[in-house]
Amino acid sequence: MEKPFIEDQTFQGISFAECRFGNCDLSMANLTNTTLRDIRFLDCKMMGLQFEKCNKLLLSVSFKNCRLNLSSFYKLDLKHTKFTDCHLQEVDFIECDLSGSTFENCDLSGAAFANSILEKVDFRTAYGFSIDPELNKIKKAKFSIEGIRGLLYQYDIEVE
Repeated sequence: MEKPFIEDQTFQGISFAECRFGNCDLSMANLTNTTLRDIRFLDCKMMGLQFEKCNKLLLSVSFKNCRLNLSSFYKLDLKHTKFTDCHLQEVDFIECDLSGSTFENCDLSGAAFANSILEKVDFRTAYGFSIDPELNKIKKAKFSIEGIRGLLYQYDIEVE
């Protein structure tokens, strides 16, 4: 079954509250001044979205089995956000507050983390990430033993 595609690709100025988007292709949609309050995205293709253009007041989202590659969450407050089974390749999380968030079985290849708050974030089943502990706050974040490579990449050492 083909995913529904939003024709005009603009949600500019629209407010959504307590909604669920399922099996949609929202790639490259215009999110300028869009309000997303308690929104769940399930099985959606959302490539290249600029979430930082959303209304930041009451922003609350969760993602399950979504493709968010090349999207940007630059400088957003995403505390306690849940990402489950998502593709987050080349996603911009620079200067985000992701405190208490979860990346469950997510591909974070090429995702950018700098000056981000990653305290108490659960990365235990995430993979492909490269996070510099010197450039981010990672106190009490959770990592698997396999994920250690993603924390030590900048030191050019081998972990076996």
